Amino acid sequence: MSSLKADFDELRERIRHGRDDMGRSGSQRVYYLVFPPSEIIEVKRQTPAWIAKFRNEGWDVSTFSIGEEIEAILKADPRYPLWIAADAKAPQDWAKTNESIRNALETSGALQKKLERLLSQLESSETALLLVTDLEALHPYLRIGALESQLQGKFHVPTVFLYPGVRSGKTNLKFLGFYPEDGNYRSVHVGG
Repeated sequence: MSSLKADFDELRERIRHGRDDMGRSGSQRVYYLVFPPSEIIEVKRQTPAWIAKFRNEGWDVSTFSIGEEIEAILKADPRYPLWIAADAKAPQDWAKTNESIRNALETSGALQKKLERLLSQLESSETALLLVTDLEALHPYLRIGALESQLQGKFHVPTVFLYPGVRSGKTNLKFLGFYPEDGNYRSVHVGG
């Protein structure tokens, strides 16, 4: 099994080569740094150093935290006070809580719109790189593969997803190691 350091170094190399190829092909550059779910905390510890390495290589790094964005979406929802009150009455009713959150995220499409808006803002920069973190916050509401497929054609800057899961073959990934294998990703996978 490879180490996070080796996987990150390979990722940087692939992005660098993608940068060289981008001008010629205009292709989208979407990367997944795949790591075992047991390493989520270590990835969070390493992320500031990884951002610094990218910046030292000339990248203008932006981050998009799935967890922070979900929290912002829920707090902006007019139903938020009702959800807080319902949670106070039945704090152990996880099924109802999860259903409410899933419905809020799916019906509004707000998470996809926020990511799409950021990608659009970064599009004009040749040195922009987007790092998408905290994918585990999608469980059990959404899968990142669905967001990626809905945003096809909009990844005009290198975009790295820090993906807690297991790699199976060249294109199949198992989110968090226990979701069924999904081969619908149109991205470069490193690690796992």
